[in-house]
Amino acid sequence: MKIIVPMAGIGSRLRPHTLTIPKPLTVIAGKPIVQRLVEDITSVVNQKIDEIAFIIGPAAKGFPSNTTEKLLQIAKELGAKGSVYVQEEALGTAHAIYCAKESLSGPCVVAFADTLFKADFTLDANADGAIWVKKVADPSAFGVVKLKDGYITDFVEKPKDFVSDLAIIGIYYFKDGDKVREEIKYLIDNDLKEHGEYQLTNVLESLKQQGAKFIPGTVDAWMDCGKKDPTVDTNKQVLGFEKEAGNNLVSEDVILENSEIIQPCFVGKNVVLKNTKIGPFVSIGENSIVENSTIVNSLIQSNVTISNANLDNAMIGNHATYNGDYTSVSIGDYTELT
Repeated sequence: MKIIVPMAGIGSRLRPHTLTIPKPLTVIAGKPIVQRLVEDITSVVNQKIDEIAFIIGPAAKGFPSNTTEKLLQIAKELGAKGSVYVQEEALGTAHAIYCAKESLSGPCVVAFADTLFKADFTLDANADGAIWVKKVADPSAFGVVKLKDGYITDFVEKPKDFVSDLAIIGIYYFKDGDKVREEIKYLIDNDLKEHGEYQLTNVLESLKQQGAKFIPGTVDAWMDCGKKDPTVDTNKQVLGFEKEAGNNLVSEDVILENSEIIQPCFVGKNVVLKNTKIGPFVSIGENSIVENSTIVNSLIQSNVTISNANLDNAMIGNHATYNGDYTSVSIGDYTELT
């Protein structure tokens, strides 16, 4: 089994946090989004993962020079071969996957690193693939599917008129990755675009017309990291799941001076808390100092200094300095508010 992870998008809706780091590398409860994604898939797919292929954007789009090294290490820690490809130009979901064509073979899971999830990955041996979906209020913003007798009958990309409210969340299983690769190649060779891009839904529709049977996958939780508020909420949900699993995410070397941590929280290494109460649902990255503050339901990255703060629903980037009495803030890396 292989995992293919398109992650070339920079996440413009999450700015200013994605001005210095792409969205898939944004840290949630101590781990980058993409790391949590592949770890979750590996833990629920009852097959050995042989390779994890990542498709990233070029350095010009904000991908740090050490991105490849970090991704290869993530794959290595999961016992899989790591491969990294670059999508130089954003030309659609199918094009992104095709950038990893050398790895697109055999059974594989394709997972776009835009969201986190909790899902049932029991794979039906009689199906050619599975597409994980969830009901949404506004299906016009998504690719959607129609069902009949437990199988998917239609794939529609961002419908203007209502056809279904079952949105494709960006996680797919294919029994035969070679066929998917061939169909994408046909799409690109013949310049068959929709909405100006090469869409994976068109590939799926073509495979279905050739007789492929796709089933819907069940999603228990779909956590969005598209904008600041949903990302903070995703941090909250992840911390809740970690607590349910019995995991303590507070580093043993945290220094508490007249301070309290209300679980669930993530606290990285070498963090100092003075006259401060944090939690529940707070993540604070390593090498940070928080003084005279109360923080709940917030996502705070590494090397941050916070004082005299009363924060709720806040997201603060790396190397930021914050001194004030604002509440719901969103400030990026290296920002100073004093």
